[in-house]
Amino acid sequence: MSSEHAAGNEDVEPAENSGADPADQPVEGSAAGGEERPVWDVVVVGAGPAGASAAYAAAVAGRSVLLLEKAELPRYKTCGGGIIGPSRDALPPGFDLPLRERVHAVTFALNGKLSRTRRSRNMLFGLVNRDEFDNGLVESAVKAGAEIRTGASVSRVEQHGPAVPDRRTVAVVLAGEEQPVLARAVVGADGSASRIGAHVGVRMDQVDLGLEAEIPVPESVAEDWAGRVLVDWGPLPGSYGWVFPKGDTLTVGVISARGEGAATKRYLDDFIGRLGLAGFEPRVSSGHLTRCRAEDSPLSRGRVLVCGDAAGLLEPWTREGISFALRSGRLAGEWAVRIAEAHDAVDARRQALNYAFAIKAGLGVEMAVGRRLLRIFSRRPGVFHAALTGFRPAWNVFARFARGATSLAEVVRVHPLARRALDTFDRREAAEARAADGASASGAADSASKTGGDTPGGHEGRDDGDGGGGDEPAAGGRQA
Repeated sequence: MSSEHAAGNEDVEPAENSGADPADQPVEGSAAGGEERPVWDVVVVGAGPAGASAAYAAAVAGRSVLLLEKAELPRYKTCGGGIIGPSRDALPPGFDLPLRERVHAVTFALNGKLSRTRRSRNMLFGLVNRDEFDNGLVESAVKAGAEIRTGASVSRVEQHGPAVPDRRTVAVVLAGEEQPVLARAVVGADGSASRIGAHVGVRMDQVDLGLEAEIPVPESVAEDWAGRVLVDWGPLPGSYGWVFPKGDTLTVGVISARGEGAATKRYLDDFIGRLGLAGFEPRVSSGHLTRCRAEDSPLSRGRVLVCGDAAGLLEPWTREGISFALRSGRLAGEWAVRIAEAHDAVDARRQALNYAFAIKAGLGVEMAVGRRLLRIFSRRPGVFHAALTGFRPAWNVFARFARGATSLAEVVRVHPLARRALDTFDRREAAEARAADGASASGAADSASKTGGDTPGGHEGRDDGDGGGGDEPAAGGRQA
């Protein structure tokens, strides 16, 4: 809470006593020189899952909503397109999920070795093409009453100055246009390189590079992957690769820490070659950066909120971001409505802090667990592989997480074994860090004394089921 006070609302103005405006239509605001312009209740920047969810939430509350998107829709988005349980639960009521594949099996590999497949009677998660998925979410927001405007590139937002008619209004400045768009509240959902996030002051403490290829394959190859994905724990610290089947196309990608660009590209090339897919021409090859927020990073400034990638909200270990975008977008839309209704800066600040609390109490807790898992995974990927392929309870937890029946935070909270394992790894990491620091200091002391100076301070396997626990069928039968 204190971080939001310190860094999230630097531009809060003194309170004023103006009343709320009618909600059914954009109201009029007076600009410099007396010109009248419409003022939207909520303007959302970015029409991805976070922005569309925010626009939907604000529109169903009966507010006037404008959704701005710089691209023309539908548009391609670099993303594996995995829709896990929390994503399905956060979709608008009645949303027709455009699934390209229903996943019932996961093959795990450790840098191409020790491959083993786990299967489930029930669907684990679904796969979508992001252009279809995102466009469907925008259509839901429009049906709820939001207005969409594509080809609108936002250069900045202003909460002070001649473009802002009063202290209850934010000016959204569009590239190439003289007159800004005016709003009572703004939601920034404009991706990981967010201009709105820069305005708010979002800080990132983890940046990763993802590379991906969309590879059309013959029917015979597609059949081999039907209903099954591959997760390959990679050779770089914290890296992994994936194959997600979507009909006659395989989405193949890898991710690792930023700064390892050449090594990540080699990993992808080797990965594709190892899979026997090097002879097929990718329809699309692309890359993107994923960014995780620092824990004390602000989520608001004045009447401006950020959500999704713009806020650095995603799971740090898997870098899964769709569920975080949908959930944070919905919360941002709901609290943007309250900010739009706020009579003064004090009330707007209170609502923004409530939004930050809601994010940190839910998604923030999940991210904290994900950070711990990433630290362990980066040092000991073999432990994760052995657990998921050889320890039945670990696989069952993975299956429940994928379906949305549990979360990483709940697993650590409810299961003593998981909590003890994380605590043990944390203690070992801290002890190793202290030992490394001690060795470094000792080496410096030895060097100084010599020079007379001062001392400065397995095996390949396949499992068609675990034979118990209720999640998996008995070995031998492949579930479609």
